[in-house]
Amino acid sequence: MSDFITFLLSHKVEIWTQTRDHLYITLIAMSIGSAVGVATGILLTRRNKLASPILGVVGIIQTVPSLALLGFLLPIFGIGIVPAVIALFLYALLPIVRNTYTGIIEIDPAIKEAAKGMGMTSFQLLRYVEIPIAFPVILAGIRTATVINVGIATLCALIAAGGLGEFIFRGVTLNNSNMILAGAIPASILAITLDTYLGLIVKNIRNKKWTYALLSIPVLLGMLSLLPSERTSQKSPIKAGFNSEFIYREDGYQGLNDTYNLPLEIKEMDLGLVYEALENKEVDIIEGFSTDGKILAYDFARIEDDKNYFPPYYAAPVVHNEILEKRPDIALALNQLEGKISEDLMAQINYEVDENQRSLKDAAALLLKRTLKIDVNPEAGLQPSGEIAIGSKNFTESYVLAHVFAQLIEYETGITTTLKLGFGGTKLLFDALRTNEVQVYPEYTGTGLLVILNPSKEEIERLIRDKDLLYQYVQKSFKENHNITWLKPLGFNNTYAMLMRKEHAARLDLKTLSDLARYVNESLER
Repeated sequence: MSDFITFLLSHKVEIWTQTRDHLYITLIAMSIGSAVGVATGILLTRRNKLASPILGVVGIIQTVPSLALLGFLLPIFGIGIVPAVIALFLYALLPIVRNTYTGIIEIDPAIKEAAKGMGMTSFQLLRYVEIPIAFPVILAGIRTATVINVGIATLCALIAAGGLGEFIFRGVTLNNSNMILAGAIPASILAITLDTYLGLIVKNIRNKKWTYALLSIPVLLGMLSLLPSERTSQKSPIKAGFNSEFIYREDGYQGLNDTYNLPLEIKEMDLGLVYEALENKEVDIIEGFSTDGKILAYDFARIEDDKNYFPPYYAAPVVHNEILEKRPDIALALNQLEGKISEDLMAQINYEVDENQRSLKDAAALLLKRTLKIDVNPEAGLQPSGEIAIGSKNFTESYVLAHVFAQLIEYETGITTTLKLGFGGTKLLFDALRTNEVQVYPEYTGTGLLVILNPSKEEIERLIRDKDLLYQYVQKSFKENHNITWLKPLGFNNTYAMLMRKEHAARLDLKTLSDLARYVNESLER
């Protein structure tokens, strides 16, 4: 508990900024959703034949997974607040439209007849009879939508919209419970507070206080937009799209900034979205990997790491020793790949998946055919249970290599395998390996050193420029400290690559990270 309190105090400005952004996005979406939803619900009471199809459509929207909806909106609206608000607005519609329609349609017909008998017009009937009677039901729909949207808004951090999801996803990626709680607890408090606030409005309907309470929402939105934010302090001319792990790991942006003095405006987003964000000019520079197929697809410029900040990232299978003791032939099978996969070949295979829509299993089989000249069963690892589990991180190359390992192990040993793909961060997957929940996964030497072993700076300096010395160090340390074996390296070095659009880099004459740092700092001094 003391560690968590210390974390909260040391990050109080960022927590406030994220809470403010989270509330702002939610209130904008709910304001629009309430207006459109109530109006639509009222329309359906006047056009009853439209009720079934329209309620069906908004019901279907509600069933679409949040990440899928955000991914669908990105090519149209880009990253940031706009697609986030649109997604939350769409999710708010069903409870609001349905409750408005139900609340009005179920009013006792005798009451409506009496109002008409008194000479009320249709508008007067709506204003003085139907809405006041149905208002508690309508507001119940708004309350439900609000609580749902506070939760869904955490996912908007994946598209650089900000909010408390940033801390949650960082915590999941870095396996840091304090970060997860720093995002989850304020989000829960927000949901409870807004629900309580709307509940108080219901209790004060009769004395008209609810009118002033509802009118306070636009005022609150305006106040939130004027409050200071940690995000407004950085005025860098270059916007960067980085994922959580790169921002906070030792070999990521923090060390890069220390090495080059490279202050950038950071937009935190999901790793799978950074290429599209760069292509759509939502950001100016991203972190990628040197063997990414998307570099070929988008034809981006690589900005040279002229100070050799990024360490070697040679890929190799890591295996839990318990399974090797039982089946040493697994090592014999996977070690056939030693030095066989070049950077060009890995990039081509990744390109086949990312751009040519080749399936992961077929891409893996193609890689084995080109390297070992064997025809394997591409269905290996796809059964729900197997003798060993093979894991991967959540990017294309890791997925492909996991399939490669499964296919090669089954081909050479007859051991059945199962795939557990898409772990959200290095530490999560490593913990699964350490606890024997997965037995094999592809890892990189630089990641093993800096993210998992995290030695002293002196030790890092000794190891970081020598790929063979680095491999020997991680191999020995993993075996002694974690009961895990590094098998032979696969051959390619998938180090970080800093990428820009070619025309942008050419216009600014940026070829190296030192050039970029000079441009940024000169711009900030003007």
